[in-house]
Amino acid sequence: MPQRMTTPRGAAGLLAAAAAGAAQAGALAWPGSGAPVWWLQILSLAVLAALLHQTPRPRSAAAAAWVFATAWLAATFWWLFISLHTYGGLAAPLAAAAVLGLAVFLGAYYALAGALYRALAPEGWLGGAVLFAGVWLLAELARNTLWTGFPWGAGGYAHVDGPLAALAPIVGVYGVGAVAAFLAMGMARLRRADARSMRTWWVVALLVLGLSGARLALERGHQEADAGEKRAPLTLALLQGNIPQDEKFEPGTGVATALHWYAEQLAQANAALVVAPETALPLLPSQLPPGYLAAIAKRYSSGAQAALLGIPLGDLQAGYSNSVLGFSPGAQTPYRYDKHHLVPFGEFVPPLFRWFTELLNIPLGDFARGPLGQQSFAWQGERIAPNICYEDLFGDEIAAHFERPETAPTVLLNFSNIGWFGTGVAIDQHLQISRMRALEFQRPMVRATNTGATAVIDHRGVVTHSLPRATRAVLHAQVRGRSGDVTPFAWWAARWRLLPLWAAGALCALGALFARRARATADKASLQSGLDLGT
Repeated sequence: MPQRMTTPRGAAGLLAAAAAGAAQAGALAWPGSGAPVWWLQILSLAVLAALLHQTPRPRSAAAAAWVFATAWLAATFWWLFISLHTYGGLAAPLAAAAVLGLAVFLGAYYALAGALYRALAPEGWLGGAVLFAGVWLLAELARNTLWTGFPWGAGGYAHVDGPLAALAPIVGVYGVGAVAAFLAMGMARLRRADARSMRTWWVVALLVLGLSGARLALERGHQEADAGEKRAPLTLALLQGNIPQDEKFEPGTGVATALHWYAEQLAQANAALVVAPETALPLLPSQLPPGYLAAIAKRYSSGAQAALLGIPLGDLQAGYSNSVLGFSPGAQTPYRYDKHHLVPFGEFVPPLFRWFTELLNIPLGDFARGPLGQQSFAWQGERIAPNICYEDLFGDEIAAHFERPETAPTVLLNFSNIGWFGTGVAIDQHLQISRMRALEFQRPMVRATNTGATAVIDHRGVVTHSLPRATRAVLHAQVRGRSGDVTPFAWWAARWRLLPLWAAGALCALGALFARRARATADKASLQSGLDLGT
């Protein structure tokens, strides 16, 4: 092993950071296969870690981290260009600039993390790895939280199939990402002398034992829960309309097709639960043909079937909402879920940005927010908790359903329409996000979408049923809900959201700061002692 990893500097270093950032994006969902590549996520972050450690000044470290993050994020959500240009009518240069500008803006969090690491970096590899994990965690949390949050593409999502997946039910996706950052900086800073140190091997042993223990405990929990579950599986019919996005809100084409096809499928389905995706019915109830919604309600007012469907609700006076309606036998009124976490520019216009939305040919508006932790849809012994579109990125908000184990969801259900972003990697990335939520909560996640990925994910994060994307079809599947004890992540996130992780990241940074000041004080005292002896 070399004494120290050598890395390029200056312009070559920034190019290396950009290449590593692009590799980080590929690790989340490899183009073509859509599979996450956990080892590539750690390796690409290790390249940045080496650059940060060998960069002499905080300003240079910030630049390297900023370039890395900008390349990573732009290569992750480049498909926003499709919604802005292809469907929004924004000129291609402006659409590309908007995507790049968003990546640059969000990359500033990681630039600050890089500067903090360089300013506070201790001498030992272990302290450096802990510090880097802490500041990287803070950057990821900031992206999740500030300005309503846009955490798409967090590094932890690359680990749904890797050895760190066992940590998800304990520390969540950001905790997994922090452990990956620790490993990345450890790889970057480890020297030959460190490899011979007993302390290094103790750390490695503790990591291996911790991961092995988490995996064994997880498998034991699965076995005990499987033995205790007596309920029959719930049969599903998941409707994937594949309505072209450029026709979806056009009265003569997409609207007519959607109303006809979804009505037909809702009438013919024989599964216990029938699910239609986000805005499957693209009109307000008052705009639907007379008797349309009443016919669906009557169809599911008796018998042994229920339905959940995506539809916009509201009016000009009360405000509009992106919602789900549920129909089941014996219900006096339909079940309703209103989306809580709205998409900036898509469902609400941020202050000072009205001019930007006016450039787009997209049906935008300011929607009303539903409350956090809304009641689940109860059906055939299951408590089904809906979430709409990218709400499933916010595990701490989904955790609000888990404060009381006796009312916690047994099934999570995502309603989406990613037709705005084509049929490529955005679908794969969203699937990995849903898989991570299944791992965190140890609950199955069902996905009903317009163009994909319509799928059933079990409580282990494994896709058990799925439809080909960009096809008009019905997925007939089964899902077995899970009850019992909630996961450690669900328990603490339900009570404190992400505050424990914020505290952990801050403690890492403050610990490094105090240690640096202590070293400076000790060095000053040593120097003064030497001067006194000399005199």
